[in-house]
Amino acid sequence: MIRCIKTEFRTTKENLNRLFACNRISAEIWNECLTHARNYAHQHEGKWISQSQLQSELKGQFPLHSQSVQAVCHKYLFSRDSAQQARKQGLNPKYPYKKKSHFNTKWVDKAFQIEGNTLQLSLGVWKGKRQQAIWITVPRLPAAEIKEIELVFDRKLMISMSYEDGKVAVENVGKQLVGVDLGEIHSLAATTTENKSIIITGRKLRSVHRLRNKKLAEIQRLMSKCKKGSRQWKRYNRAHKYILSKSERQMNDAIHKTTRQFVQWCTENEAKEVVIGQVEGVQRNTKKKRRKVVNQKLSNWSFGKIQKQIRYKFEAYGTRVKTIDESYTSQQCPCCGRRNKTSTRNYRCWCGYKEHRDVHGSKGILSKHLYGEIRHLGETQEIKYLRIA
Repeated sequence: MIRCIKTEFRTTKENLNRLFACNRISAEIWNECLTHARNYAHQHEGKWISQSQLQSELKGQFPLHSQSVQAVCHKYLFSRDSAQQARKQGLNPKYPYKKKSHFNTKWVDKAFQIEGNTLQLSLGVWKGKRQQAIWITVPRLPAAEIKEIELVFDRKLMISMSYEDGKVAVENVGKQLVGVDLGEIHSLAATTTENKSIIITGRKLRSVHRLRNKKLAEIQRLMSKCKKGSRQWKRYNRAHKYILSKSERQMNDAIHKTTRQFVQWCTENEAKEVVIGQVEGVQRNTKKKRRKVVNQKLSNWSFGKIQKQIRYKFEAYGTRVKTIDESYTSQQCPCCGRRNKTSTRNYRCWCGYKEHRDVHGSKGILSKHLYGEIRHLGETQEIKYLRIA
């Protein structure tokens, strides 16, 4: 299976400056992709430029390895096609249009060589002369075949390496199906067909989000009083980037711990398939007259990252993951069919049915997957509650 690792590296000051220059050149390639695509559409009555045509337009125009140039083209085309697919699903994303000053440079296949802990990053041939390669030293390289290397910036330059770990997904012999309800207060709640449930709190994520927003607002107020580009403004700008970087690492850590505990619980309960309620659009399709506090909470909801981590980690266990529409699964009573909204953590119906609200939602998703409608699945046998430290 393909895995990825981001790590630091060592190199000379001259090579470090050359790496920064590589990211600036990659940004120029991205900007040229935008220009060529727009001009081609104007000249050919709105038709899209193809991959081969775009690559031929950029061939030999930049002092980077040809595969590094092609990698930027592929990213542009992937972004364009992803926006088109999202529009077909009823969403309204923008096609790539923003010009960049820095863009990640990628080396694939024969564009790099490995000698011990040293990586040789090739810059290809420029104006008939082969350019001097860039040498970097990585303290810990994965003991596997590295497929590609990407130069990323996280407060400083780092490299992200994709590699093949040689592992094969195990055969899943489980018999349980699991319904998952993603939430903003509780990151996820899940129930198996044996009526065993788990709730994992998301309060750690919420606290990181709130602190980040508070600090950013404070720095932005201070920056607004300074002249842009001044020495004090640059200090505040560095603090702004530091807060964003630190909070991002804290959130990724909390999401990793949440999904790891959930995958471990599913493995212990012999889950063969996991069904997640699709919550995309909740933050856009609700009432416009909500309070600003609610708007901010929904904008901070990291359900997309949680879903991505769940799929990624279940690959090793051979567990299938799918999503279904979760409409009314948290409102409709499985016994009498009435729809009730609750403002507390417990769902109660006039017919006497009661359940924890998030467990009730996960049961509704599981029932909808099994029977195509919301039915009563029986009494909950146990609820495991986990808190992320």
